[in-house]
Amino acid sequence: MARRRTILAAALAGLLGLSFAAVPSHAQEAGPVVFAAASLKNAFDAANAAWAAQGGRTATISYAASSALARQIEGGAPADVFASADLAWMDYLSKAKLIANDTRTELLGNGIVLVAPRDGATALAIAPGFDLAAALGDGRLAMANVDSVPAGKYGKAALETLGAWDGVKDRIAQAENVRAALLLVARGEAPLGIVYRTDAVADPAVRIVGTFPESSHAPVVYPVAVTAAATSPDARAFVDFLKGNAARALFEAEGFTVLARD
Repeated sequence: MARRRTILAAALAGLLGLSFAAVPSHAQEAGPVVFAAASLKNAFDAANAAWAAQGGRTATISYAASSALARQIEGGAPADVFASADLAWMDYLSKAKLIANDTRTELLGNGIVLVAPRDGATALAIAPGFDLAAALGDGRLAMANVDSVPAGKYGKAALETLGAWDGVKDRIAQAENVRAALLLVARGEAPLGIVYRTDAVADPAVRIVGTFPESSHAPVVYPVAVTAAATSPDARAFVDFLKGNAARALFEAEGFTVLARD
């Protein structure tokens, strides 16, 4: 009887085109799960492809606001790597002991700019006391959430430093992340917006009106780290790849400043 069951099982496997012993588990096949700030999408997609081309197992990357991703990790979401658009949200997870601090690296730098639709005629010099409210006309200023999303926080800080915040604070079209804010401008739904330099350069539907002085806001720094709950055996290797020369060229091509040293 046992022999008959064995024969039947083998026959069924043959009909299904499977070999039970040869079917690997999903965990064995999958690459690391990466949670990354929305503004990293183009750069990390390119790095992921290069990583896979060198023999790494393709990472699964989820993009969103750093604040949302950090809170998901805090809530138990199964991420192996976290890349934030600011230091504050990485610090938040570090204090909660949710990242492996020995893997933490300040990976990239960026800047923030004022953008308008490509065909718009707005001209404005960004300087202390500049009249952003007048430039908006009857429209609203597109920004990522100014209370929690890094791009929004950088933008608000810059406007406060330059004396422009009070004039526009009631005219903000807040978006869930910086890419969503960019889209509002690209579609012409907002006449102006504050986004990262790299996002503006990557979208032909917008043009840069001006760049905010670095002294007007905290440095835009993207840290990356393996999470404390990481299960992927490739998590640390993926972070090491992001710090290497192959990824450096890809990041620089997207307009980022590479801070990490391999």
